[in-house]
Amino acid sequence: MQGLVTEDLKWGRVKGNKGVQVSRSKHACDETINLEWSSWAHPPLSIAGLSSAHEVSPCGVISSVHSSAPFFYVEPKPLLTHSILFFFFFLLLLLLIFPPHRSADLYGACLLMRSADSAYPLPFVAAFAVGVRGRRIRLLRVSAPSSVLMAALVNRGGSDDICHGGSLFSNLVDSSLLLSLSRNVDVYCSSRKRPRVTAPLAFRAEKKVADKKRQPRSIDSLPDECLFEILRRLPGDKERSNSARVSKRWLMLLSSIRSSELGARKKCRIESGKKFLPDLNKNVLLDEQESENNGYLTRRLDADEATDIRLASIALGTCSRGGLGKLFIQGSNSTRVTDVGLSAIAHACPALRVLSMWKVPLITDAGLSEIADGCPLLEKLDLCQCPLITDKGLIAVAKKCPNLTSLTIESCASICNEGLQVIGRSCPKLKSLTIKDCLQVGDQGIVSLVSSASSCLERIKLQALNISDIVLAVIGHYGKNLIDLSLNGLQNVGEKGFWVMGNALGLQKLRSITINCCNGLTDKGLQALAKGSPFLKQLFVRKSCYLSDAGLRSFAETARALENLHLEDCNRITLMGVLGALLTCNPELKSLVLVRCLGIRDIAFAPTQLPSCMSLRSLTIRDCPGVTGASLQVVGKICPQLQKLDLSGQVGVTDASLIPLIQSSEVGFVEVNLSGCVNLTDALVTMLVKAHGSTLKMLNLDGCKRITDQSLVAIADSCSVFDDLDLSCSSISDYGVAVLASARQLNLCTLSLASCSKVTDKSLPFLGNMGKSMVGLNLQHCSSISIHGIGLLEEKLWWCDIIS
Repeated sequence: MQGLVTEDLKWGRVKGNKGVQVSRSKHACDETINLEWSSWAHPPLSIAGLSSAHEVSPCGVISSVHSSAPFFYVEPKPLLTHSILFFFFFLLLLLLIFPPHRSADLYGACLLMRSADSAYPLPFVAAFAVGVRGRRIRLLRVSAPSSVLMAALVNRGGSDDICHGGSLFSNLVDSSLLLSLSRNVDVYCSSRKRPRVTAPLAFRAEKKVADKKRQPRSIDSLPDECLFEILRRLPGDKERSNSARVSKRWLMLLSSIRSSELGARKKCRIESGKKFLPDLNKNVLLDEQESENNGYLTRRLDADEATDIRLASIALGTCSRGGLGKLFIQGSNSTRVTDVGLSAIAHACPALRVLSMWKVPLITDAGLSEIADGCPLLEKLDLCQCPLITDKGLIAVAKKCPNLTSLTIESCASICNEGLQVIGRSCPKLKSLTIKDCLQVGDQGIVSLVSSASSCLERIKLQALNISDIVLAVIGHYGKNLIDLSLNGLQNVGEKGFWVMGNALGLQKLRSITINCCNGLTDKGLQALAKGSPFLKQLFVRKSCYLSDAGLRSFAETARALENLHLEDCNRITLMGVLGALLTCNPELKSLVLVRCLGIRDIAFAPTQLPSCMSLRSLTIRDCPGVTGASLQVVGKICPQLQKLDLSGQVGVTDASLIPLIQSSEVGFVEVNLSGCVNLTDALVTMLVKAHGSTLKMLNLDGCKRITDQSLVAIADSCSVFDDLDLSCSSISDYGVAVLASARQLNLCTLSLASCSKVTDKSLPFLGNMGKSMVGLNLQHCSSISIHGIGLLEEKLWWCDIIS
């Protein structure tokens, strides 16, 4: 209950269960009386401090008066006051001599008030409370408030009843303010300066206070704001990295601290003009020295490893060991990386130069903006299948990362032309651009970017975009520094676009061009490209339905610097067209690749004039079913300097058709791939290794089922620099493996025996003696080799990567 106490306060009369009824006159004190109880049987009382209208000296306070204690109010007459004081101290003396039982509670209360018209020299109002609990008495005293607060309380309105209220202090029994007078007596003296806002006064039981004090205090009880201020003042990166191991909460708080918010930064450089002299008397271990965050480290995360916690750990763990420079995230549809993890990288890795995110569906513009703000040194950015990233995030990178040199955007449906336009204007150092499967990117974005960044742009790759001939015309005009150009799946680009791009004569530095699935490429367009690119060295054309022998010959005549020619799925190209191109092409042509060109077939008669390709070193004819013995004999005559031969998938090739080609080589084969040539036998392999055993390093006989142990005997006897052998799906047995392992001159690095059913556990001891050079062994689908044997082999060849 809460109310006002007057100078005419009489004996309090209990009114039901509601409290003590008091009367009121014009002279009122400025304090409230609080009465609290839970029931009539045990009404604990809480009475606030009282004082007169004149502030002179401290007064007392009464708190937590038990129901069994006498509770009375006394008029402030001098004689009666002395009597009450005498009675009170007499009671106190009795309690000191005869302390009650430990479990007993006894609280007494005495209230003295000074009358406004009294002449008795008591310039203060005192209230004493005696609390006896556990054989100890505590005498409490509290200071009075100011006269201004008294006047406010006197003049306020209210009822005459004592009403329920709170306490004046949150923790009255403070051990630092207790003064022990004797073994059983403590006097409580509070601070002289009272708070302007009176807090509730609750005199709690000593047992509850003690229990609360015994509870352990932890720094984790602090709110995030306070803990953030503490952690950001850690002196160095090593301390922050160690603190991040305490808990996930600390880890996330530390990862949210920006570099600009750090309260203490280690000075890595001394002021210019001052030389630093090391203290030779101080012993500093090398591992204790904190390294600068220069971005030397690289981290790769797969789908299951990519989480926000993992990224925060990487960010704080690498900052004290050179700093994170490259981050690759290979995600999936279930990847849980969000903007929180990316923000942790941005805050702790200011030296990040390469960021690659593939299939990270939860990253938004906010995370990319954090990277832009925290990583101004970013040079390479790869975004693949990030559907929530829009032009807003790309613009933030463009404005905050002027050192950007490489940009890859793949399958980002929300990125449009605006972001590419800003990239072109704000990133003058951009050298590489890859845009793939972005449906909202059109002519406007590509044209603006290419024309703005033309001074440095060197590589352009455009795939599956809704662009027209205009883009190719702009590339041909502004691509003066362009070195590599790749155009894939541009269905809306026609013959006119390729013709204009070549005749613009702007691709003077172009070295390599790839044209894949572009129906607009014709003979006229290919000839124009050769004319506009005088230094073109490599041409890759795939799935061109309109390219014929005439266009190939015209291109070969014009492209005098051509070194590599790759034709794939060009069905209108024939063997006569290839021979004609070889007659007129650059004499420095080094590589020719023909893959699935169904128009290339054997010719009935050889042409009267055959080209001489003395510079050709590598020939690949793969999956061209029309090529048989007659064509290979012609190849052997015109290419005597071959070192790499790839005839994989040529089912029609036999021993007789390959013998002239093998015998015509003048410099010796280094790599031979005959996988899928099912008609080859041991005789051809024996002849090949005897003729070129001193130079042969790689031989692939995958799928050659007629190859047996006899070939391994020839390899063991004739080859000296052999390091890669593939005998998958062949007919070799344990004997052949034993012979191969006994050849001490061989230093095999890779051996494949996959699907060799005749190889059993008997071969494992010989495989175990292959030597330290063995780094890869394929024993997949070897049904005759037991799991136990594989385990023993793995223990013996612990350094080797064994696939079983």
